[in-house]
Amino acid sequence: MELLSQIVISVNPKVYVKNPESSELGRKIIQHSILLIDEIGFEAFTFKKLGERIGSNESSLYRYFENKHKLLLYLTSWYWGWMEYRVVFETNNINDPKLRLLKAIEILTEKINDDNATLHINESILNNIIILEFTKTLLTKDVDHENDEGFFLVYKKIINRLVCMIQETKPDYPFAKSLASSIVEGALHQHFLKAHLKTITDCNETQSPTQFYLNLIEQILK
Repeated sequence: MELLSQIVISVNPKVYVKNPESSELGRKIIQHSILLIDEIGFEAFTFKKLGERIGSNESSLYRYFENKHKLLLYLTSWYWGWMEYRVVFETNNINDPKLRLLKAIEILTEKINDDNATLHINESILNNIIILEFTKTLLTKDVDHENDEGFFLVYKKIINRLVCMIQETKPDYPFAKSLASSIVEGALHQHFLKAHLKTITDCNETQSPTQFYLNLIEQILK
């Protein structure tokens, strides 16, 4: 993880007005928006509340983000970019296609711990937000326009990377894209069910979503 701290995660500049990584206030906005969204939820989250939390005028936040939807897009884009770097870094030296695929699935489905490399971003708490709020960036009337603007490019990139690994492992499997996207988004859903709707998932304190998806891929690869 130490090497990952040397990598700058790139986010589509159309998401923000001013790059929050360019100033101390911007990094504070990112740090405390993660904490506040995790604390009260995205629906209750406002720039006014965030400004009060960090001791800044609400208007100063709008110099970085047009609205809270764009802020959430930034956070989710940063997360998927960080996850892609993790997958690349941790599978780079694995030559066996199947082992490489299994390692990637493990990374993409496990519960995230804070890596301490990015002091203003707690990846563990950000992971909680992704589990609860990520689909809110997709399930909107503007999804097609925002897709054309490239807002979901990094999310699609991590899925397509997994697609390639599936195809390398089992070239004749006809549903690689559907499987990859189901694993990435399904893992978030299983973590949600595990925490909130326990009676409709087999995942629990002893059986994780990662174990479920590793078992699923093993069955498919037979």
